[in-house]
Amino acid sequence: MASGAAHLSSSKLNLGLLRDFYRREFLACIDKCLGTKALVWDDGLTGPFGLIAEYSLLKEHEVEKMFPLRAGSLPPSNVQNIVFLTRPRLELMEKIAQNLHNEETKGGYKKEFHLIFVPRKSLLCEKKLKEKGVYGSFTAVEEFNMGLIPFDSDLLSMEMNESFRECFLENDFTTMFYAAQSLMTLQALYGTIQYIHGKGDCAKNVVDMMRRMKVEMGGKEPQIMPQIDTLLILDRTVDLLTPLLSQLTYEGLIDEIFGINNTSIKLPADKLGPTSSQDGGETKKVILNSLDALFAELRDKNFNAVGSIVSKKAKHITAEFDERHTAKTIGEMKQFVSKLPHLQATRQSLATHTSIAELVKEVTDSDEFIDALRCQQEFINGLETDKVHPYVEECIAKQDKLTKVLRLICIQSICNDGLKPKVLDFYKREILQSYGFEHLITLANLEKTGVLRPHGARTYHVIRKSLKLIVEEVNEQNPTDIAYVYSGYAPLSARLAQYLARPGWRSITEVLNLLPGPRVEEVQQIPSALRKRRSSISSSQSSTGEQRLTLVFFLGGVTYAEIAALRFLAQQDDGGTDYVVATTSMLSGERLADMVTQKIEAVSLNPF
Repeated sequence: MASGAAHLSSSKLNLGLLRDFYRREFLACIDKCLGTKALVWDDGLTGPFGLIAEYSLLKEHEVEKMFPLRAGSLPPSNVQNIVFLTRPRLELMEKIAQNLHNEETKGGYKKEFHLIFVPRKSLLCEKKLKEKGVYGSFTAVEEFNMGLIPFDSDLLSMEMNESFRECFLENDFTTMFYAAQSLMTLQALYGTIQYIHGKGDCAKNVVDMMRRMKVEMGGKEPQIMPQIDTLLILDRTVDLLTPLLSQLTYEGLIDEIFGINNTSIKLPADKLGPTSSQDGGETKKVILNSLDALFAELRDKNFNAVGSIVSKKAKHITAEFDERHTAKTIGEMKQFVSKLPHLQATRQSLATHTSIAELVKEVTDSDEFIDALRCQQEFINGLETDKVHPYVEECIAKQDKLTKVLRLICIQSICNDGLKPKVLDFYKREILQSYGFEHLITLANLEKTGVLRPHGARTYHVIRKSLKLIVEEVNEQNPTDIAYVYSGYAPLSARLAQYLARPGWRSITEVLNLLPGPRVEEVQQIPSALRKRRSSISSSQSSTGEQRLTLVFFLGGVTYAEIAALRFLAQQDDGGTDYVVATTSMLSGERLADMVTQKIEAVSLNPF
């Protein structure tokens, strides 16, 4: 589990406050179980909870053992309480029921059982436990409402990885309720956000729920000086092209290739030098956040700029280590020794990122990657979009990875404002013949989200031109536009944030009307005593040139390349705005395609 949260308080919004809030709430929740405890974790929660409460802290609260939730029996433990922490999923209730049945048949040492649902209880899950005859075994059934988890000083995620599928395919808006609730928690800690803008059906849904929650509070507004000026809420369906494209920033490519999970990746240990014992010898866990100064510098760069930075750092470190040979006086030696821990940590980080960059480069230099990227670039530039593309046809014939094929076809469909009936029918027929007829459902899912559709009104061309989404000359080493994150394509979502900051959305009303879903604008009243203080602070800020703060909330997921684009905007002299990004989950084209793909369930043929 993660440690150290110094990096959370290093930006304009101190996210350490939010982490501490959830930590206190969680410890209060488990402290209700008096005596020694074993925590049984649903796998989907260990990563997020590791970011708010380390094991060393839990031990101080009488947590003696921690087990993953598995079917069958629990490992033996002499504790007074077994505490199950689980998301409200029916398949997990089956495992919990099995664990309880097996514990009760063991007899012997008497334990108390507790159940904590994250983020909320579920009537269906409780009903399932009653059907299994174990609900009465619990001393208490609680809920722990964990919302936005601080990942870094400017990044929060709810880690609800199925949010896109639930909202835009299954019309299940539970995640939207949690999003609204999380925003209310943020306002309780950081003050009322005065200006709210949004685009999309889910964005409207969230703002409506926040309004209702505010009424339920009965005017008990947090008397805290507002720290966030503007909230921008975007539905993922407003910009589905961006996550389908291959990210070209360092962190984006790491996610595309290895999959970043709760700010960490696992890589083959032999590629990264000696492994730590907890990783079982075969893989090594690497934590990726701004605590690592080198990673903070590299993460948002276009991958083509990474090599020269790493090379410069290596020369600099070597020169610093060589200083020990020139140190003659005791004072100089002492100065060198004081720098040594920092130098060694930097050298270790350099070795790690050199290894990761080499692994990434192996992929980006491959013909497969280059050909797929060339195909994507043709589509976004409006080339070869209205006919069957030979590269896509070849990928299907070779039975390339289905998610890769789906990404390319969907990119083509969006960039052509839908596919000609003949082209669409050809792709559908070929996919079903090559990958199986269960993918009728996959294709239906893509049509439901709107990424795959018959040719319609020409909107992409207008949007692309009006918002300058294609930038011809991109300097990947020293960029001047956010388009560097996709080597020539500016993420639509980040462009919308850029226009909102300056000159405002009124200047792009026509384009906004072409994007799906309603536009939302809301002004929240700030308590009058705070309003006066705020206006005096605002006038002094404008005279000192201090930036305003905008929270951008992505409903349905965000990519690391989009975050890089927003960070880039914040660093510009004429930007006038800092950004904090919040999201229901982290997203990549692979995850998005995988979410809509129909899996074949294993069918048991045994009738008994």
